[in-house]
Amino acid sequence: MDRSGCPEGRALKATAAALQLLPRATAIRGELRLTSAAIKTRRGITELFRGSLVTNSVAEPSSPMQQQTGQQQASSPSTGHKRLVSVDALRGFDMFWIIGGESLFAPLLPLTGLSAFAWGQAQMQHSAWHGFTLYDLIFPLFIFLSGVTLGLANKSLRGQPLQLRQTAYKKAVKRLLILIGLGVLYNHGWGSGIPLDLSEIRYASVLARIGFAWFFAALIVWHCRPSAQYLIFVSILFGYWLLQLGLGGFSRSESINAVVDHCCLPGITYQGKPYDPEGLLSTLPAVANALAGVFAGRWLHLQGHQPGRLLRGLFLAGITLFALGWTWNLIYPVNKDLWTGSFSLVTIGCSLLLLGCFYLIVEIWKWRWFTMVFAVIGCNAILVYMASSLVNWTYTSKSLFGGIASVFSSADAANLVIVIGVLAVQWIVLHWLYRRNLFISP
Repeated sequence: MDRSGCPEGRALKATAAALQLLPRATAIRGELRLTSAAIKTRRGITELFRGSLVTNSVAEPSSPMQQQTGQQQASSPSTGHKRLVSVDALRGFDMFWIIGGESLFAPLLPLTGLSAFAWGQAQMQHSAWHGFTLYDLIFPLFIFLSGVTLGLANKSLRGQPLQLRQTAYKKAVKRLLILIGLGVLYNHGWGSGIPLDLSEIRYASVLARIGFAWFFAALIVWHCRPSAQYLIFVSILFGYWLLQLGLGGFSRSESINAVVDHCCLPGITYQGKPYDPEGLLSTLPAVANALAGVFAGRWLHLQGHQPGRLLRGLFLAGITLFALGWTWNLIYPVNKDLWTGSFSLVTIGCSLLLLGCFYLIVEIWKWRWFTMVFAVIGCNAILVYMASSLVNWTYTSKSLFGGIASVFSSADAANLVIVIGVLAVQWIVLHWLYRRNLFISP
């Protein structure tokens, strides 16, 4: 009897079809499990590699700029920290002038005759003693930005278990020692080499000061409440002023900075000066620059959902501190080599204004091309800084673009081609690292 048309027949047919599909479903499920396991293994290997070499990487190497939104989300203090693309871009803008950008003005001035390039060339020189140029801002801006990352992390070790605190201390000390070592290597790069005589080594360096400023700022942030941090910031600047004012004044050879460096700083000083521009005592106000960055980073962390209020706070604070610094200059000279408190306030004010501008351009207006140009440099700032001492980029540029430069009859035009080549070669190398999420940091 044919029962295919009745309900029982249709049910039997459906059951038989399901039984036929069961082996295929089981196989597909097995394949999915294998695929999932492979993905997890690949992620594990990637994270292991990143943990040993890469810090603060974006999530997707194939399209870093698409991760801008995701990077703006904060993680918990115990597991990670927030990273803003605008901070990377500002750090890259800062480094741009060190890796060759300052050399653009010299050939552009005679080629164009524009007075703006004459002003720019003058600003790309350090102040002889008292005073301020934009080139003087590069170093304190970098220290300020190192503090911004601490503020974005919004991390505290108060009340944390001893094991967790010890882990943080070990990482901080390791970072400090690495920066000191890299600083010595940078000082004696340029084809000279580190002397075998330890007394002939210059231990004070830009990288060491960055390391010490970050280290002490981190300890203050980890263990002090915000109100205490503000009090320490003010105490450092006024205490340092009173110390300089009462003991030696602000001369090159008789300042308290020169006395302390001559007495306590091992090795040699920069260019044999009676003091070192990155000496012991002047590291104190540099800590204030890092703490100011912490305050700015915390403001970004807390006000990120209110961009209008965030920008008003940055610009108002920047203008106020800039004005206070120049007012203090009337009795306490702005001086980079001594890193006077007035110099700290002027540079902190400029740093806040630049941070506000870059936040507006990158995070709100979202100028992608602008972000890409400078963020690529900023993500590997320490690496490209070290390379400027160890790699002859000018030789590389001449080897690659010397033929193009020789076409021009004007020496200034040829020089401009080589300078652009120096910047381009470095940027291409950094972009290669950026696309692969290789962000090398101590």
